[in-house]
Amino acid sequence: MTTAAQDVPPVDDEVWERLRALAVDAMEHAYAPYSRFRVGAAALVDDGRLVSGCNVENAGYGVTLCAECGLVSDLVRTGGGRLVAFACVDGRGEACSPCGRCRQVLSEHAAPGMLLSMPGGTMTIDEVLPGRFTDGDLAAVPGAATAATGPAS
Repeated sequence: MTTAAQDVPPVDDEVWERLRALAVDAMEHAYAPYSRFRVGAAALVDDGRLVSGCNVENAGYGVTLCAECGLVSDLVRTGGGRLVAFACVDGRGEACSPCGRCRQVLSEHAAPGMLLSMPGGTMTIDEVLPGRFTDGDLAAVPGAATAATGPAS
């Protein structure tokens, strides 16, 4: 069993197995006709829900959506919340690391101490994205909009 920050409930082996299985299922639905690199992701939300996503490629590679983007979309679509534990798999079903952009996307919705299953073991969001940019950085700038204040006028 792994525990990060005190705000994050314990995540035991059974939860990790459920996340990996859901990530594999998502990966099997990926649309990757160009790279053929299929990815699936799954996460545990602080209210107990599981959310998932897969990568969706596009002929214009720059607009390809990573699996983590699909997962965050599923999170928001199903009521929001904070991500507690996260797993991502490649086409072989092996753990894979989120890219830098996806680490930032995940951090926006992470519970304190969010756990990530990485190829080398379990890490926290702060370990995979040290010094991450948050709405707290925006709040430090007078007049900047944050998630709490809404768009700048």
